[in-house]
Amino acid sequence: MSEEKTGLKGATILLNALQQEGVDVIFGYPGGVLLPLYDALLDSPIRHVLGRHEQGVVFAADGYSRVTGKVGVCLGTSGPGATNLVTGIANAFLDSIPLVVLTGQVPTSSIGSDSFQEVDIIGITMPITKHSYLVKDPRDLPRIIKEAFYIARTGRPGPVLIDLPKDVLAEENVVPFSNEMKLKGYKIFGRDNNGKIEEVARALSEAHRPVLYAGGGVVTAGAESVLKQFAEKTGAPVVTTLMGIGSLPLGHPNLLGMVGLHGTVTANYAVNDCDLLIAVGVRFDDRVTNGPGDRFATNAKVIHIDIDPVEISKVVRTDIQIVGDARQVLEEILEALPGFVLPDVADWWDQLREWKENHTLNYDKDRLNPQMVMECLGEIAGGETIITTDVGQHQMWVAQHYPTVNPRNYASSCGLGAMGYGLPAAIGAQIARPEDRVVLVTGDGSFQMSIQELGTIAQNNLPIKIVLLNNGVLGMVRQMQKLFYGERYSQIQLQGNPDFVKVAEAYGIRGIHVNSLENVRSAFEEAFKHPGAVLVDIKISEHENVLPMVSPGKVITEMIVR
Repeated sequence: MSEEKTGLKGATILLNALQQEGVDVIFGYPGGVLLPLYDALLDSPIRHVLGRHEQGVVFAADGYSRVTGKVGVCLGTSGPGATNLVTGIANAFLDSIPLVVLTGQVPTSSIGSDSFQEVDIIGITMPITKHSYLVKDPRDLPRIIKEAFYIARTGRPGPVLIDLPKDVLAEENVVPFSNEMKLKGYKIFGRDNNGKIEEVARALSEAHRPVLYAGGGVVTAGAESVLKQFAEKTGAPVVTTLMGIGSLPLGHPNLLGMVGLHGTVTANYAVNDCDLLIAVGVRFDDRVTNGPGDRFATNAKVIHIDIDPVEISKVVRTDIQIVGDARQVLEEILEALPGFVLPDVADWWDQLREWKENHTLNYDKDRLNPQMVMECLGEIAGGETIITTDVGQHQMWVAQHYPTVNPRNYASSCGLGAMGYGLPAAIGAQIARPEDRVVLVTGDGSFQMSIQELGTIAQNNLPIKIVLLNNGVLGMVRQMQKLFYGERYSQIQLQGNPDFVKVAEAYGIRGIHVNSLENVRSAFEEAFKHPGAVLVDIKISEHENVLPMVSPGKVITEMIVR
């Protein structure tokens, strides 16, 4: 008589562990070593969304995470499937997005033999993951999955990779070990700031020109409401990074806009002239400082609040360092403020208003241009629409002109600047929040880096609206060649562009051509009335530039404004 089987297949144990972590969707692409897992998926309630390229599935998981705050999950096979995920892993790492990345691997007996489609994906991705696992025993899967999700979402979030050999997934009759975590070396920093909270409150009471500088850490911590309360109570103006967009709604009286390379004149002047800079959840990257940190906010006492102690004083010298969760720290400072006199910022706001009046983001409203398109889109779509972007000029026009009011309604590749991000990110966002409107703003260069994901939209009947700013060139590269290389244009013309409307229609997606100022509003109205996906192809001039712009090597007050 055969022995009664009491265990489960390794793949089933994996899927059960994912369910325990609340996973409802996996973005993936199959391959031979993953067939045990794909077979088990047929009996699992977890939804699988089939992408058209592995880079698309990791960007989709990233978009899913950004609009929900949950850990995104993606899946790719061994060899080229795994290496195609690398760009998306790096993107999540730089933007602190929590992902669990599952990769197939050759059987354990073949590891190290250079077998078909074998790569050391853990070695390749070690610098761009928080942690990695090579699973050698299927009984460890519940613990590994639990640890991976905990690591991905706690502290400074980021991607965790789990490499899954085929035999581990295929093994039958497995009785799993306990899922009790064993993370002796993993530490979450914070709540060791005795005396520093009062020190911040005292510095604020002594300041005359304070500025709140908000980044992605505000979004991650869900600290938007506390930031708003802090700004309104103290009267401090707020500037944001690209990652911090939406942490204070566009139009709020305390918001000066984005700071840095393409920031507003007022925001850049304010940071340069402030006497107290309270930086919350930022890493002072070079797109803000425009070079060495010793030339940034040189007139200010700098307070840096961040969950990651590695970022403190890494780029800019800081006077008060607080390691901790942005929301908790801001709440503690607010609690301490009643014991101190609030700053007198009346003269400071007189100066800020003067700068704002003299340096508005003007553009010609009598012709078709991208700034007008973004403002029209904002009027019709509304601030509660989820916006994803690709990377390039259009990304900056969205940042400057689209009225984002909720940071979880905005997804863009900020630290890595990965072209091709926007379309799959929109797919992930729409899967995550099917009742909400999702709009992708892209350019003709970026769009063609993931255009095959139109098939994913079609297969899943996703009602995503695509706004394509089509100028026939690689716009941001052209702009830099124009401004800094004497108009010596090299390899920026996209002369082989297709008719994008016809491409969309080939996937069963409605397409609309826009060639004139008069047709922009009606095209958007038509697109939003249509129940399915729509591509709006808007022809703009290749001569359009994103301004203001700080010249390379200059301080952030030295801007090209026209």
